[in-house]
Amino acid sequence: MIDMATLFAGPSAAMMLGDFGADVVKIEHPRRGDPSRGHGASVDGVGLWWKTLSRNKRTVALDLSKAEGQEVVKRLLARSDVLIENFRPGTLERWNLDPRDLLAANPRLIVARMTGFGQFGPMAGQPGFGTLAEAMSGFAAMTGEPDGPPTLPPLALADGIAGLAMSYAVMVALRERERTGRGQVIDMAIIEPIMGLLGPQMSAYKALGAVAQRTGNRSSSNAPRNTYRTRDGRWLAISTSAQPIAERVMRLVGRADLVERPWFATGAGRVAHVDELDEAVASWIAERDAKEVVAAFEEAQAAIAPIYNVKDIAEDPQYAALDTFIDVPDPELGSVTMQNVLFRLSDSPGRVRWAGRPLGHDTDEVLAELDITPEKRAELRELGVIA
Repeated sequence: MIDMATLFAGPSAAMMLGDFGADVVKIEHPRRGDPSRGHGASVDGVGLWWKTLSRNKRTVALDLSKAEGQEVVKRLLARSDVLIENFRPGTLERWNLDPRDLLAANPRLIVARMTGFGQFGPMAGQPGFGTLAEAMSGFAAMTGEPDGPPTLPPLALADGIAGLAMSYAVMVALRERERTGRGQVIDMAIIEPIMGLLGPQMSAYKALGAVAQRTGNRSSSNAPRNTYRTRDGRWLAISTSAQPIAERVMRLVGRADLVERPWFATGAGRVAHVDELDEAVASWIAERDAKEVVAAFEEAQAAIAPIYNVKDIAEDPQYAALDTFIDVPDPELGSVTMQNVLFRLSDSPGRVRWAGRPLGHDTDEVLAELDITPEKRAELRELGVIA
């Protein structure tokens, strides 16, 4: 698999596939590298985000704007299963890497194209990032307090969702190739996958003219659902999506009378009386310490969780039991802690074989596999094509 994408959405898809055995070759500009190397926290100038995002990838520094670099990548793609790229539409074509030509040379290739707005349409040529997808999808309009501004997430949410969607799309295309023997082109716009998680907003708009409003931590589908502060200053989150859970919560907080009301039998009915429900739950929790509240909810088999920061996560026994975080040996940092693979397979588990490597770390190894001689590699290095 060739990962020519930059920053987060495309590279995260390649990372997830690499976690489960894909041989991923990460191609970067020989002088600039992937911008994600400089994002977020770093230790002695070594980016920690990069260490996770490019784990299990071999790194090749190759200038695709030069004809010699294009010839090298064509040789790589002729023997590869998947290409992931996220350049603006027309960039591959300008570099003599038109997907039609790539598929003609390797009919089994999957060309996964990740862009902000897709390969066609009035905005196709514009730069696109996850922030714009969070804005245009309806997510930001729905997020925040009712009397506050639309709120963007403090993380690359749309990029992460698009990365998950692209890894799924690649697997679907590979499965289809098993049936037909042919590869194909995947066109994914980052503005689209996030909308799949926002519920039937378009269905409700077309059928009812409904436009979702900001509800803070409350839900428009069920109640009570909110964050609540305890006597000792901790914050707890409660969800009552299932009717039996909602009934257990209200009985626990001493308001069994509300369970008997006709409106309590549906999520919509409870939402219509959310102030009354929230007041009952909030006042009960506010009179108790967090440890007591959590124990009472667990005994009642009602759903509750503390609001964690990363320190809390590091100390949580459930995450420890799941091996959610692992320490990966690294030649630059000695060791780096990162999240483990996303799920556990009983017969073919994924694993982190190494953390993200320095720029161009595997260039010679990968080019040698293409039978490019040391003399030719030295020439390419002199021309600035590789590093």
